[in-house]
Amino acid sequence: MAKSGVNIETQTRDLIRDIRQKKFKPVYLLMGDEPYYPDQVCQAILDNCLEEWEQDFNQTVCYGSDVDAATVIGAARRFPMMAERQLVVVKEAQLMKDLEQLSLYCANPLDSTVFVALMHRASADKRKAFYKSVQKVGVVVDSPAVRDYEIVGWITRYYAGRGLSIDPPAAQLLAESAGTDLGTIVAETDKLLKNLPEGTTQIRVEDVEKNVGISRQFSIFELTKALSARDARQAVKVATYIGNSARFAMPAAISALFTHFYRILKYEALLSKGERPSQEEKAAVLGVSPYFFREYDMAVRNYPLPQCMRVISLLSEFDFKGKGGHVSQETGAGELLVELTALILAA
Repeated sequence: MAKSGVNIETQTRDLIRDIRQKKFKPVYLLMGDEPYYPDQVCQAILDNCLEEWEQDFNQTVCYGSDVDAATVIGAARRFPMMAERQLVVVKEAQLMKDLEQLSLYCANPLDSTVFVALMHRASADKRKAFYKSVQKVGVVVDSPAVRDYEIVGWITRYYAGRGLSIDPPAAQLLAESAGTDLGTIVAETDKLLKNLPEGTTQIRVEDVEKNVGISRQFSIFELTKALSARDARQAVKVATYIGNSARFAMPAAISALFTHFYRILKYEALLSKGERPSQEEKAAVLGVSPYFFREYDMAVRNYPLPQCMRVISLLSEFDFKGKGGHVSQETGAGELLVELTALILAA
């Protein structure tokens, strides 16, 4: 999850540590495609910048759709009343029509004001004055979207940070259920923990199945596993079930299948070098827990390079079909998934 050389998890942890120690920057620009980390930093500032009794006169929270730059700058240039500092927060700042005008304040901010611009699933233009002025005097938190292949690792680290251990299949299943939205994963985790016995520290796949509401037996995770083994009966059975479920979306299924077969392709490239790869090399290429290495060892045997390339071509074709291209309106998404599964097995 690095972006421009910055590890967003480490940056957020360090910023929140400083904020709790009352070490504030004059300006924070919190932005990016993934809102989890910007929201975490913003909430930490709201919780720690002012004492409760100071907030009535020294805390201003507004929304970008409701304010203009002149109003925000006017608030930021005020001095605190009976407090060391004041706090001005603009949430959903991307909705401000004159956002760039905030650079006039950021070029020379007050030491007694903590100013926060929080953008939701959006980013400031890095070529323009506002972004550049914040970079000079404050902090930019730029939170990229988490890629599909990164999410299981993120879940594992997040659970470890909460003093928990989650089995790899359980993390995989949770990732499939929640997708790559970190806020959803956190919410599902909170729900999960409320329903488990107090003191539980080891999360197993059965816990996720029971409390998150997804069955391992009929999941994309099980479909890719059956395809890796070329288990036609199980693969078609799982594909049929998934395709008929109310929550099924063909683009999401294609994305998961592409990620899986692209990993197989990269693994084949690694093995083609002739030397036996180390566990670290496998982990770097596959981006999965060592728990899944055996499956990929089997998959590369069942899908040599020509077949793997054929599967990736099929996925591109069915991605187009799943979005309404060259397919009858009477053909359902579930039928497409079953057809795709059969073609992959025949590749």
